[in-house]
Order: sequence, then structure tokens, then C-alpha cells
Amino acid sequence: MKQQWVRFEDAGKATFGTVEGDAVHEHQGDMYGRSELTGRVFVLAGLKLLTPSEPTKVIALWNNFHALGAKLSLPVPAEPLYLLKAPNSFAAHGDAIKKPLCEGKVVFEGELGIVIGKTATAVAEADALDHVFGYTCANDVTVADILNRDASFAQWVRAKGFDTFCPMGPVVATGLDPATLVVTTVLNGEERQNYPISDMRFSVQRLVSLISQDMTLNPGDVILCGTSVGVGSMKPGSQVEIGIEGIGKLSNRFG
Repeated sequence: MKQQWVRFEDAGKATFGTVEGDAVHEHQGDMYGRSELTGRVFVLAGLKLLTPSEPTKVIALWNNFHALGAKLSLPVPAEPLYLLKAPNSFAAHGDAIKKPLCEGKVVFEGELGIVIGKTATAVAEADALDHVFGYTCANDVTVADILNRDASFAQWVRAKGFDTFCPMGPVVATGLDPATLVVTTVLNGEERQNYPISDMRFSVQRLVSLISQDMTLNPGDVILCGTSVGVGSMKPGSQVEIGIEGIGKLSNRFG
């Protein structure tokens, strides 16, 4: 069933609901399981949106798109290559992406996020989609200069773990076929990325299955599918927008 779910703040407390046009219908209960309408309706434009889920972890893929792998002459991975984004990096639609205190080139990476809805431990690929609640937009922000500046240790976690370096949202959309989706990234009004999810090396169901062999995936956890060609740097004051049809547009200002 196609629906768009949002988490938002009301009187200082977190709540959630479904989007219908310009309105949000509040629910109570479990967003991933049993929930029911409260009868309260809010104007979407007036809400302070929160991250679309409350992940115990965000898993971010590297080298998961054929096009980018070919451009960078990367070897084809035999299994998913991934890192974890720190919880302090999680940010919502509309939040500012804070400029780090260190210097260096800060880049955007528009991505599809898989939101887990059912605990997944060593699930078979054929059953993996039963554990997916829906999909969201994400920006895997990175200080590129940090990554390989120490030859003895690739600093993936530090480069991608700064405060607010993982904006996600604005909604979690259910009932979508991820293989039909296209990710666009617009920086200051100029399109910089436009790539199909169908170009992924590892499909959504394969990612969920293989990663769940390594670690239990909990409801609300997010897997960032990786990015493709068009990644670029942002200067302070830049507005970056990640768009996916059926999900919407995640918009954040840097600096």
C-alpha cells in the first residue's frame, strides 16, 4: 500500500502520521506495526519535521553503483562494502548541515535510504522485502579531504560522522518498487545528480539479506544504498536538495 509517513514535533513531543495532500493525519501506536488514527489533523507546511525514523544505526554503502565504479575504475566488490554513520550525524528535512570546525572539501551524496520495519537477522533474500517498511531520501555528507590523508588508515567514520552529516526525509514512503526509482540532487538550483536505482550492484533485497547476516537490523534502521556519478562539493550557504519521485524532496542548507 502506497503511503507517506512522517515524524514531527507537536508541543515539544515527537509524534507521527500519514501525509494526505497538504495535511498530516496523526496516528498513535507503532508506525511499523499496529497504529490507529487519533483524529487530529495538521497542516504539513507548518510542522517541524523530525528524522523519518529513529535508527539504532545507519549503514552506508560504498561502490554500489556500476556507473560510479566504472568512472573511478574501482574493482567489482564481491560483497557489500559499508560503514556506519554516527547517531550525532542524523538530521531532518529543513535542518542546517553544520560546517565542521576543521577545514576541507565537504561533498554531498544523494542517496536512497531503505527503512527497516521488522527485525531482520540472517534473513533469506527471498524474504528480505518483508522486513522493509519503506524508503526515504538521504544525503551522505562527507569531508572528502579526511578520507585518505593518513596512508595507514582510511577515515571513513570520521569523514562521514560529523554533526548533521546524515540528513534524511522528508517522509518514509511505502509501497514503492525501488528498482523504478531515480535519485536527483540539486545544488543551488542546478541539477548535479540524476541516476537510477536499477544501476545498483546489490539490489535492496540482497543488501538487506547480506547485511542481516552480519548484524541484526532493527525497526527504524536505515541502509543508505550508496551514490552514483555527480557527487560534488558544497560551499557554506549552499542549498542542497535530494529528490526521489514518490518520496519527495529532502532540502537542507549547508553552513
